[in-house]
Amino acid sequence: MDKIRILLVDDHALFREGLRRLLEGQTDLEMVASCATGDEAAQVLREKPIDLVLLDFDLGKERGFEFITHARSAGFRGRFLMVTAGMSDAESVHALDIGVGGIFPKHSSPGVLTEAIHKVMAGETWLDQDSIRALVEASKHPGRPVPVKAFTERERQVLQGVFEGLTNKEIGARLSISESSVKAGLQQLFHKTGVRTRSQLVRIALEQRQAGRK
Repeated sequence: MDKIRILLVDDHALFREGLRRLLEGQTDLEMVASCATGDEAAQVLREKPIDLVLLDFDLGKERGFEFITHARSAGFRGRFLMVTAGMSDAESVHALDIGVGGIFPKHSSPGVLTEAIHKVMAGETWLDQDSIRALVEASKHPGRPVPVKAFTERERQVLQGVFEGLTNKEIGARLSISESSVKAGLQQLFHKTGVRTRSQLVRIALEQRQAGRK
């Protein structure tokens, strides 16, 4: 199995060193490089193939969001997992809206990080309880209405699985349907809601839950 090639971007040397040692012990993960600034990281992306960027939200003089914008415009098509010592509710929502695969708090257990990496690389969304709370709060005061058409019962079941962070295979097993049927259901949800990522679907699920409680 090919290793997941990782670029770590964080302005704290001790944190970078700690993560390097953690990831070196994983047989399917490879720390290709670690950088302190967005400029250094951009150079690595130009020179080496990277599958996942572990990106600090606060890089001192810049925010991780800025690096994501630059990386995407330069053609990077890998995934992002944001690590943070603290983000506001609005910042957490914005991170998911621009395609970040997950938000990992620095106070979390280091061992959980490998689970988060695999989840994001599988196309799933990694969220801790604080991040979910941020989405719940944001859904109470949405900045714009979400054009949601009527969902079928099956689509609601798939959406529930997405909200819980289940993989397509796990959703299929729960519903006793094939993985391809789950994928078809996801495509229908994307079409009906006008979103493009599972992260954005998580937000839709939260909005639907809030609406159902009113």
